[in-house]
Amino acid sequence: MLKRKIDERLRRHFETSKSALLVTGARQIGKTYSVREFGKNFRSFVEINFAENPDAADAFKTASSNADVLLRLSAIAAAPLIKGETLIFFDEVQLCPEIVTAIKFLVEEGSYRYILSGSLLGVELHDLRSEPVGYMDVIEMFPLDFEEFARCAGVSETVWGNLRDAWSRRVPADAFVHAKMMELFRLYLVVGGMPEAVVRYFESNNLQKVAEAQRAILRLYKRDITRYDRGNKLRIEEIFELIPPELNAKNKRFILKNLNENAKFGRYENGFLWLKNAGVALPVYNVEEPKAPLLLARSRNLFKLFQSDVGLLACQYAEGIQLKIITGSDDVNFGAVFENAVAQELTAHGFALYYYNSKKRGEVDFLVESGGNVLPVEVKSGKSYATHRALANIMTCAEYAIPEALVLCGENLRREGKILYAPVYMAAFLAKETAAPEFYKIDLSALR
Repeated sequence: MLKRKIDERLRRHFETSKSALLVTGARQIGKTYSVREFGKNFRSFVEINFAENPDAADAFKTASSNADVLLRLSAIAAAPLIKGETLIFFDEVQLCPEIVTAIKFLVEEGSYRYILSGSLLGVELHDLRSEPVGYMDVIEMFPLDFEEFARCAGVSETVWGNLRDAWSRRVPADAFVHAKMMELFRLYLVVGGMPEAVVRYFESNNLQKVAEAQRAILRLYKRDITRYDRGNKLRIEEIFELIPPELNAKNKRFILKNLNENAKFGRYENGFLWLKNAGVALPVYNVEEPKAPLLLARSRNLFKLFQSDVGLLACQYAEGIQLKIITGSDDVNFGAVFENAVAQELTAHGFALYYYNSKKRGEVDFLVESGGNVLPVEVKSGKSYATHRALANIMTCAEYAIPEALVLCGENLRREGKILYAPVYMAAFLAKETAAPEFYKIDLSALR
């Protein structure tokens, strides 16, 4: 059984909130599995899948009142509805937006608890009428991050805790443990975090079976493009197919001319947005200056595009590259897969991703904001990890006043001035911090 971080988030939500919960995320990342496992904590668990049971969707679409919704729910449920002890799971809710509208009433009525999910909700959510703000919270789910993968591999709490402690104290990890974790990270680059691929690997250790699962997911994504956006399907598929070679290019920036010599961003913008909203691609936007807030300096049409799962990216490269990645072969450039893994990890931790590029100073792979500061992140897969002209340029610029930079590489942790060199797997310990005070009360006594 896969243990996921979302398990604890689901438990915490239903212990502390009365609202319904919508779980979003790309296809095949394990949303339904996690909800079903969580449902075992209730005396009764009812699952209504609107894709498998279109009659249920029709029943709610034609309901004439809130009371009618509750009546039809009791008729459709395949398990007993026990007041106060039943979790009802509505799956594929994009096919029945009426149930989202009805959630406010169902939560207010209070007999049962509710959780919702579906496919391509980032694409379809704008069509879900009257989203019940205040009655439904949203959790975004992602493929397994490296910590979840490491736990599946059997890395103990003691080992993980020692690594986290080394990161917190900014001291090197145990040399033997570090070497083994780098081996595991290279395996993660190939297997990735899609649950089906992860399960196949740990059940069989067979990379061919992993690749079969990954290719099936890629085919599913392409079918989704055809099914859900017929008008733009050719452009979206072009963009999707171009992600691996663009990441392997020297500057990694997405260049529209590689799609079409006369391509203009406006014509392709909907395709990029579709891939982002479907959760199958991660855009990293260029900023003009490494200053907070980064959003204000973002360029809308200058960006890099990563795969949502590094294993899917590795699968799209040439046959045989998987074994070379795992063994750390010198004749393969790991830069693209290392960066994709870091982009995936940072996204799963809630960071908005940016990069910096200047003709004068050079390019920095990632910029994120944490605790009110900009944190530049460089990703180095080779032995020349200490060479980073652009990073050195912005760190010595007094105007930017950046307190620390991070270079993620294959070496053990060490600090050199304001630059922290850390093993790439320690991206797992990067956590977003808020700069806002938890409480603040203004003193208006002088105005009374």
